[in-house]
Amino acid sequence: MAVVGFDFGYQSCFIAVARQGGIETIANEYSDRTTPAYVSFMEKNRAMGVSAKNQQMANMKNTIFGWKKMIGRNYTDPITQQEKGLLPFEIVQTENDGIGIKVQYLGETQVFNPEQITAMLFTKLKETAELNLKVKCKDVVISVPTYFTDTQRRALLDAAQLAGLNCLRLMNDTTAAALAYGIYKQDLPDEKEKSRNVIFVDMGHSDTQVSAVAFNKGKLKMLATASDPSLGGRDLDRILALYFAEDFKKRYKIDATQKPRAFARLLNECEKLKKLMSANSTSIPINIECFMEDKDVSGRMERSTLEELAAGQFARFEDVLRAVLDNANLKPADIDAVEVIGGSTRVPAVKETVQKVFEKEYSTTLNADEAVARGCALQCAILSPTFRVRDFSITDCQPYAITLTWQGAIEESSDLEVFPRYHAIPFSKMLTFFRKEPFNVEARYSHPSDIPYPSPVLGQFAIKDIKPQADGESSKVKVKVRVNIHGVFTVAQASLVEKLPQKEEEEMEIDQKLETENNGKQTEQNDTAATDGGELNDVKPAGEEPMQTEAAQTKNETPKENDADAATKKNENAEEKQENKEEDKDKKGEEKKKKKSIKMIDLPVEARVPGLSRDQINSFFETENNFIAQDKLEKERIDSKNAVEEYVYEMRDKLYGPLEQYISEADKEKFTAMLSQTEDWLYDEGEDCNKQVYLDKLTELKKIGDPVVRRNYEAQCRPAAFDELGRSLQIIRKALDLYANKDEKYDHIDQKDMDKVSKALQEKSAWFEKQMNLQSKKALTEDPLVLTQQIRNERQALETICNPILSKPKPKVEPPKEEKKKEGEGKGDAEKMEQSNGEGKTETEKKDEADMDLD
Repeated sequence: MAVVGFDFGYQSCFIAVARQGGIETIANEYSDRTTPAYVSFMEKNRAMGVSAKNQQMANMKNTIFGWKKMIGRNYTDPITQQEKGLLPFEIVQTENDGIGIKVQYLGETQVFNPEQITAMLFTKLKETAELNLKVKCKDVVISVPTYFTDTQRRALLDAAQLAGLNCLRLMNDTTAAALAYGIYKQDLPDEKEKSRNVIFVDMGHSDTQVSAVAFNKGKLKMLATASDPSLGGRDLDRILALYFAEDFKKRYKIDATQKPRAFARLLNECEKLKKLMSANSTSIPINIECFMEDKDVSGRMERSTLEELAAGQFARFEDVLRAVLDNANLKPADIDAVEVIGGSTRVPAVKETVQKVFEKEYSTTLNADEAVARGCALQCAILSPTFRVRDFSITDCQPYAITLTWQGAIEESSDLEVFPRYHAIPFSKMLTFFRKEPFNVEARYSHPSDIPYPSPVLGQFAIKDIKPQADGESSKVKVKVRVNIHGVFTVAQASLVEKLPQKEEEEMEIDQKLETENNGKQTEQNDTAATDGGELNDVKPAGEEPMQTEAAQTKNETPKENDADAATKKNENAEEKQENKEEDKDKKGEEKKKKKSIKMIDLPVEARVPGLSRDQINSFFETENNFIAQDKLEKERIDSKNAVEEYVYEMRDKLYGPLEQYISEADKEKFTAMLSQTEDWLYDEGEDCNKQVYLDKLTELKKIGDPVVRRNYEAQCRPAAFDELGRSLQIIRKALDLYANKDEKYDHIDQKDMDKVSKALQEKSAWFEKQMNLQSKKALTEDPLVLTQQIRNERQALETICNPILSKPKPKVEPPKEEKKKEGEGKGDAEKMEQSNGEGKTETEKKDEADMDLD
């Protein structure tokens, strides 16, 4: 089973895998550890990664990049409209206000949504991992920005499904980095000691994320996060590009902003300039040849100038850093360390801002580029049954507060904030309703202004098949809501609590068993992770029946960090305790002869959430598989064409080189003409043919070329094979001579066996001399009479017969047996031995010896 982590970035991606030796970031087919997040569409195939980025300038309209910010959004979304103005390819509006990316592919105009493009990139990452691991890759952990909303996370899960991946977890970028940091730390404080607070600053190409994390031995807890989804390294690149575009407009009278291809080249050069300025404080030049209108342009800039131009961006970055301190209720003195990751944190002004806000030196313990991918691979290893990983508990947090709204009485409130901001996840809570008919629950973000998304609604959930009790009273309905391991809100379960009167003791016991089984089932459905503990909050909202006023029913508390086990136990047994309280009240009120039991009936829940439908996923999955097959066929076709071209060039060079003496002059002229015709055909009619056409053409060429190559090979290898056979014959002949002279080395071998050796020697010697004589009469331009492999086979046959006989070991000679000594002499010797060993004998033994002497 492959254990893989994907760092899905805006500009590039990283792949980390878990091996026996630890976590390793793997390289792609270009030996590059980073894979650009680019997908390029051509006439008959797709290019992804490095090859797609290389085609950006030549195929700009059909090379897609930077679509990550549009995942899960609508066309009218302000972010979509902002990104549309920055990207050179065409973005259109599709059905239901969806986003479509229009490209030319397979000879026609096609429209793909961002989820499909993401799936194509995931397919590339999957293939790269499989080539490296030599096994199929299915289970994976994928990174996701901390600020991604519920809808965006669902869209990313859909994309993974389209690529044939089983996403075990969507892991926040900074959480993955924190795991990669903490799991190897041996000096973390114990659980009862004060936590070590570490700030993780991740400034990437298009966004900035900052998190405060509390570490203890064997666990981490996310305290708070802050982010700016539109602040990253690309903003600095764009500031530089606009500065130089204005400068070139004044000095060279050209406007790069009006030419997408020219502006893209300028952005690339400005990115290189930014990196150089980060490492050098001197003035750095920029030079672009044939930029526009065949004009060469140049300019210079110092680091201080960039800092002045980007002062507003650096101020926004400082605001994000201060926000995480406020959100976590921490002061700079409470921070033990600051870790910086992300490519843009290499900018000196960014590092200075980090030191200024947190009042301490930043650390670079983690690899700035690969830390997130390594953390994802570690999480995948933790979730995988095939790897044993050090126990490490991860408690993430929900960045946005979630409120539930349901149908209720007018005079009563029907809103409840079930998950406050920075609540621990994954986490489940139980809500109790009294209803006579089906009802709907709507989930939304509590503070729409805090989320980088236009719609605060997470989804609507319909609880069905609710009926009143037999006596007409409202039924008790328990609804389990959950923020799962991906950070996605769901209504995990809805159950109807039905009380059944029992007349007989036996029936009562059966129903109690059913109750136990149902309660056990419900307990099992709670997440088993240590971070999924917490008090089940039974809330009885307003409905047909008035809300009961027990404090425990309206209380929403998060378990304390050091009471995770106790909180988990509460989570599992809260429902049972509540039912026990109700039963105690009934017993105090009156004594009943008939006992009651509770039966839990699962209710269907219909979720109406944003995302792809099941039919769309199946359709897109089939489309992606067809594209993969088309890419494979096109690759095979191109490989076949390249094979023909390579054979033409190779044989043309060798015909006037090492192969010249093995082909007749007439055949050489004929073959040379044939190679030239094939070359002309390749660049004319054969430019775009099927795979089989190229294979047939190659076979036709090899009918003439391969015999020449074989003659060359045989002429080079045949003499050595003859020499080896000759040496074997000489060795065996020498052994026969020694045997004839009765040499002691072979005197133990039977005559029949040596006759076999002699016969084999005669046969192979005759064959050897005959083939040598016949082959010497053959010209180099003629096919050989005997092949190298035949000579080797004859030698092997000879040695198979002779070697076991000649190497037969001599039989072992046993030492001669001693003649039996006379009986009298033996007795005398025995007597002497007994006398010499008389000391230490028992009295009985001495008496026997005396009797023997008398005899």
